[in-house]
Amino acid sequence: MTLQQEIVGNAMQMAVVSLQPGQTVYCEAGKFLFKTTNVTMETRLGGPSDRGGQQGAGSGGMGGLLRQAMGTAMQAGQRALAGESLAFQYFTSQGGEGTVGFAGVLPGEMRALELDGTRAWFAEKDAFVAAESTVDFGIAFQGGRTGMSGGEGFVLEKFTGRGTVIIAGAGNFIDLNPADFGGRVEVDTGCVVAFEEGIQYGVQRVGGLNRQGLMNAVFGGEGLSLATLEGNGRVILQSLTIEGLANALKKAQGGDKQGPTGGLFSTHAG
Repeated sequence: MTLQQEIVGNAMQMAVVSLQPGQTVYCEAGKFLFKTTNVTMETRLGGPSDRGGQQGAGSGGMGGLLRQAMGTAMQAGQRALAGESLAFQYFTSQGGEGTVGFAGVLPGEMRALELDGTRAWFAEKDAFVAAESTVDFGIAFQGGRTGMSGGEGFVLEKFTGRGTVIIAGAGNFIDLNPADFGGRVEVDTGCVVAFEEGIQYGVQRVGGLNRQGLMNAVFGGEGLSLATLEGNGRVILQSLTIEGLANALKKAQGGDKQGPTGGLFSTHAG
């Protein structure tokens, strides 16, 4: 059953979802806005892949209940390590069509992705807003050296299964395919929102350890690393980075001492 949804608004978009009787959508805690009275709301630690175990755990006896509890605890533990919400909120329409509204936490765009079961999607932390119960939410840990050196992307959200998943980002979105640009693009590490399975995500140093490389790192505003995206598939980038937004707010409050250089001289809010 396809999820009927409409993304509305401009600077701060929201998704308005129409649920058919018995249809369920879930969101990360904190992304819910409103619902009609015939839509039930339930908060659970387990992801949507637990729904069968919760309904039929009794058939497995105590062993089945224990496996169920351990699986739920592992999922919650992964999300905690990733800095994600521990719980999901589930919304199900009862006795007729229902409506639920969701939004991200930053001013920017939202996008509905349709999964057909052949390719997973990966997204940066906090991009997830809501999804059908037929879409599974997981955590993918990028290689330690790659993720840590880039400062971004060490932990990625992973979506598999069939159905609609709604993501959000900051500023405006641009869609591109690295295959249209020679097979590889290099972007600011904070600009990556999401990409399809099959795209290779990595981090590379900005220039070499020479004069120009140091100029790029110190005065270029990008720090020491850029994200690299290679392959043939969809990539979604955002025009506003969280660090850029934080620095703009800090500067407006008179607390930014970085001057015009950016780069390694950039200050981080918090």
